[in-house]
Amino acid sequence: MKKKKRPGLETNISFLDVISCGFGAIVLLLLIAKTVDHTALEESVPLDGSIENLQEQLFTLRGESRVLNRDLTQQQEQLSKQKARIARLREQLASAEKQSETTIVDSGETEELSLALQVLTEEMQRLLGRDHRRKNQVVGGIPVDSEYIVFIIDTSGSMFNYAWPKVRKEMISILDIYPKVKGIQIMNDMGGYMFSGYRGKWIPDTPGRRKAIINRLNTWTPFSNSSPVEGVQRAIRAFYASDKRISLYVFGDDFTGGSIAQVLDTVSRANRRKNGRPMVRIHTIGFPVHFLAPGGRAKSASRFANLMREMSYRNGGTFVGLNSLN
Repeated sequence: MKKKKRPGLETNISFLDVISCGFGAIVLLLLIAKTVDHTALEESVPLDGSIENLQEQLFTLRGESRVLNRDLTQQQEQLSKQKARIARLREQLASAEKQSETTIVDSGETEELSLALQVLTEEMQRLLGRDHRRKNQVVGGIPVDSEYIVFIIDTSGSMFNYAWPKVRKEMISILDIYPKVKGIQIMNDMGGYMFSGYRGKWIPDTPGRRKAIINRLNTWTPFSNSSPVEGVQRAIRAFYASDKRISLYVFGDDFTGGSIAQVLDTVSRANRRKNGRPMVRIHTIGFPVHFLAPGGRAKSASRFANLMREMSYRNGGTFVGLNSLN
C-alpha cells in the first residue's frame, strides 16, 4: 500500500523566510560597513595635519643639528690651536728655565758683594801681609782676575736718553773693583774708539785717564745699530794676546739684529782657541730701558737678555741683569 505524501506548502514558506532573512542581513551588513568607512575617512583628516606638524619639527631639528655640528667643529679647531699654543709655551718655559741657571745679579747685590770683598781683602792683608795677592777674585759672580779690560757700550738713542747716568755709575763701579790694571779701552758696539789716538792700543791706567774716560762719556754718542757683535769681534782681533788676561764688558739694552744663534756662533768662532777655550772673558750687563721707559720695545729687550746671557755663558763670563735705572 503506497504512503501518502505530506503537503509541501509549509516547507516552501519557511525556506523563503530563511532566504529573506539572510538577504536582509547582508543588506544590513553592507550599510554598516559603508557607515564605518565614511567615519574613518572623516577621522583621518586630523591625522594628516599631525604628520605635517611632525615633519616640520623634524626639519627644524635637522637644521638645529647642522648649526650645532658647525659650532662643535669650530670649538674643536679652537681647542686644537690652544693645545698647540700651550705646547709652544711649555717649550719656551723649559728653555727659559735652562737659561736661568746662569748667574744673574742686580746692582744692589754687586755693591754688597763688593763691600764684602773689601772687608775680606783687608782681613787677608792683615793675616797674610800687604804683599800677598790673590790669583783669582770674584765680585758679584764676575771674575776680576783680568789685567786688561775693554768696555763695549751701546751708544744708541735709547741708551743715551734713558740709561746714560746709570752707564756712568756702572762703569765707575767696575773700574773700582779693578784698582789697578795694565790697560783699558773704550769702544762702542760698532767697534768705534772713544779716543781715536789710542786706536788699536791700550790706554794706560792712571787716575787721570780714568777721570778723562768718565768725563768723555758724558758727550760720547757715536752711531749704533744696537748689535754688539761688531764691537766684540774688533776688540778680540785688536787686543787679544796669549800672554794677556783680558775681559770684555758689554753694555746694552736691546738687540735689533737678526738671528741670535748666528751672532753667538760668530762670536764663538772669533773667541775660540784651538783647545776650545775662550781667548777673552765676555761679561755682559743689561740695562732695563725698554721695560721702564715710555714706548719701550720689550721684545727686543728680551732678545738682548737672551743673547747676552748665552754669550757670557759660552765665553767664560757672567750676565748681570739690572732691575733699575736709578
